[in-house]
Amino acid sequence: MGTPRLDSGQREFLASVASVVFGNPYTAERVALIRRLAPEAPARLANDREALARVVAPKLKSLLAAGWAAFGEEDRSLLEPAFLYVTYQRFVPQIDAHIERQATRPGEPARVEFGDDLMADFVRAGFPEERAARFFSLFFQLRRAFYFIGQSLAGESAPMERLRRDLWNNIFTHDMRAYEASLWNRMEDFSTLLLGDTGTGKGSAAAAIGRSEFIPYLPHERRFAANFAQTFIAINLSQFPETLIESELFGHRKGAFTGAIDHHQGVFERCSAHGALFLDEIGEAAVPVQIKLLQVLQERTFTPLGGHEKKRFSGRVIAATNRSLAQLRQGGHFRDDFYYRLCSDVIHVPTLRERIEASPAELAELVALLVQRTIGAESLELVTYVLDTLGRDVPRDYAWPGNVRELEQAVRRILLTGSYRPDVDPAASLDAEDRLVARLRAGNLSADELLSGYSALLYRRLGSYAAVAERTGLDPRTSRKYVLSAKSG
Repeated sequence: MGTPRLDSGQREFLASVASVVFGNPYTAERVALIRRLAPEAPARLANDREALARVVAPKLKSLLAAGWAAFGEEDRSLLEPAFLYVTYQRFVPQIDAHIERQATRPGEPARVEFGDDLMADFVRAGFPEERAARFFSLFFQLRRAFYFIGQSLAGESAPMERLRRDLWNNIFTHDMRAYEASLWNRMEDFSTLLLGDTGTGKGSAAAAIGRSEFIPYLPHERRFAANFAQTFIAINLSQFPETLIESELFGHRKGAFTGAIDHHQGVFERCSAHGALFLDEIGEAAVPVQIKLLQVLQERTFTPLGGHEKKRFSGRVIAATNRSLAQLRQGGHFRDDFYYRLCSDVIHVPTLRERIEASPAELAELVALLVQRTIGAESLELVTYVLDTLGRDVPRDYAWPGNVRELEQAVRRILLTGSYRPDVDPAASLDAEDRLVARLRAGNLSADELLSGYSALLYRRLGSYAAVAERTGLDPRTSRKYVLSAKSG
């Protein structure tokens, strides 16, 4: 009967399916494409994972009636993404259940009870075992990314949608075809820099990346190579004195220095080859530490203090800071070569103020989530009570300088005391601003007084010296001096 061939309509349909399969799910374009491909699906399913599968599965079954191997190479390449999508959808419930179980189980990776069934589907379709295992690993990675990006980062505002899109690209790149073909085992070369104010959730963003790294499936052992619940390690560099930070990073051997009474593994040694190391407050790292970190990133090796053996680091590095790296670099406090080795990708985590300005409903969504986390259950009554109290006690244009972290404490304080008064008195702030404007109009301010008053105004709104420094272009120590000068005056 000859080799079956796809017609032009089938080719166009399958090309669109491939765009969905390999596209970033946090884009409006992908949602619109699903709607065009599955117009007969109910509107409520437009964003549901089953919407397209309901259309693709019967068409794929009809196309493959003659068998996968019967088609020519070009047609098989068009059919493959649709086959992957349908197979993925069929096993999503089991993969999600496995993720839920593993998320709370430390130790060795759990046995994958359905692994043989999924691998058998691939083998029957003509996939070599090695490639089938890689696609299974990719399915597992995709579901973890949905799990951690979706559950850890609440909010539906445009800034949060951009953050989810950026995190997805950071994990899978902007082209998942290229990722699957050649980058899935090379992502340790791509360091990430998270920028954002204190309390915005940079740690949650870092964890979403770190727990969504590619972990190979081992078919003969019926498990994945690592437990994702243990593949993410975070360290805050500002918590350790300079004399101890190298030991915490690289470890030390017994007798390396006074007080080193035993061997100690640093975070680079503890980090899994299938995970990530999060270096928080990277702007606080001293230049000598930056030099050693740069060497690790370039050579992928390190040596514990007092040791001689070089150890390999195969994980990924994610760094974060709330300070202006541009100012730190200008002042010689942050090396340019270290910065350029860190910034394969730079992701900005939005402030709470930006999120509320873009979508006022974001505040209510976050309060509902925080109430649920606090009491362990949903409570519309308590959410309404907290929102009413915030409406009474907090100015409408309050900047939330402490971001989501401040909002979380505000919720707890309201549940405890029935009120929340921000640490900065809004009336006093308004009086101070009025006095500054009046003196400015009268023309009786010196340059120092003008800078002090303006810096203090920004500090009341933004909540940190680093934010004042970034807005004014001053060195952080200078901005702090001006703020304190205004307070004392």
